[in-house]
Amino acid sequence: MVLYEYPFNESIRTMLRLEHLFDRLGALMERDTALDHHFALVTLFEILDVASRADLKSDLLKELEKHKAQFNAYRGSPGVDEARLDEVVARIDGAFQRLNALNGKTGAALASNEWLMSIRSRISIPGGTCEFDLPAYYNWQQLLPVRRRKDLMGWAQSLMPMAEALQVLLGLLRDSGAPHKVAAVAGQFQQSLPAGRVYQLLRMRIDPSLGLIPEISGHRLMVSIRLMRQDEEGRLKLATEDASFELTLCA
Repeated sequence: MVLYEYPFNESIRTMLRLEHLFDRLGALMERDTALDHHFALVTLFEILDVASRADLKSDLLKELEKHKAQFNAYRGSPGVDEARLDEVVARIDGAFQRLNALNGKTGAALASNEWLMSIRSRISIPGGTCEFDLPAYYNWQQLLPVRRRKDLMGWAQSLMPMAEALQVLLGLLRDSGAPHKVAAVAGQFQQSLPAGRVYQLLRMRIDPSLGLIPEISGHRLMVSIRLMRQDEEGRLKLATEDASFELTLCA
């Protein structure tokens, strides 16, 4: 099954983008080629661009604090597994403490590294990181993979508390939904959302053998999914057949 996720607000959209970038960074750092490590550095700079929003760190801290208070309110309730509750609260609290311990703006330590910033200033220029433009960077690319990986991990270290906070928050959000099977009639599906409950994330899983691509839109009152099929020229056209898929709404 292929998983698609659709955020209902800008905050979750930003969190998903950062999660995607952190996942890519981790995968690229594990590889050995200089080209992979070049794109790991590109990804690191993309994370800085997204994470440099002045209020992002405080937003994540507020969300962690809110979740901690919500879970603590369950203590003593019938049917609650106290050991499991303690484990979840400890994860939230640990992520909060490590993110809160970071001084200054996210990525400030990297922004003060002149060598990294010289690369960042040219990396968006097509071909701007050739050896004659940045000989010191070219020299770094000739180092052994283990040395380059060590440098990359050191540079990424100051961003790891944010990655941990995202992992905790998005994990809790995804766990809040219950999947159920639905059907799109003639390629289209619509569902009204109940009033009084604010959904933040839609998740859908669909069989890849169907060859269908979902176009998802939604807001606080309704979600709409159109199942599209790609023709030989790459254009998307609405599928005309009925199809089923798994839908999860996370609040």
